Amino acid sequence: MKKPIHLTLAVALSTLMACSTPATNTTAAADSGNGVVESVSVATQDKGIGLGTIAGGVIGGVLGNQVGSGRGQTAATIAGAAGGAYAGHELEQRRQSNSNAKQVTVRMNDGSHQTLVDDSGTFRPGDRVRVESNGRLIHR
Repeated sequence: MKKPIHLTLAVALSTLMACSTPATNTTAAADSGNGVVESVSVATQDKGIGLGTIAGGVIGGVLGNQVGSGRGQTAATIAGAAGGAYAGHELEQRRQSNSNAKQVTVRMNDGSHQTLVDDSGTFRPGDRVRVESNGRLIHR
């Protein structure tokens, strides 16, 4: 009689052990977006053609078209479009240069590096930070 009970206990115990989950490293999972700011520098911005250039060109062309007639009107339209585009581009560049965007390089706890652009200006080298899934930096 005792053998079937031992056999039943052995089968039950092995079944329970097979269902157990392996141990995980919860420290590594919890630490996976954390790091330390290594450097902060002024972010370089693309100086390409933007909305200001296009809008300035269109407005300048429309205003230039209101001047003269015939070939003079065509020349005024072209000159207005070129002048408007230049003025719009310059205004856009001045607006962008006033931006306080910073390029922040973070050494992650796993040894990798991430470089992000932040416009808050609150991060300094040595700050402990967390990189959110949307690319935002937050202080820890």
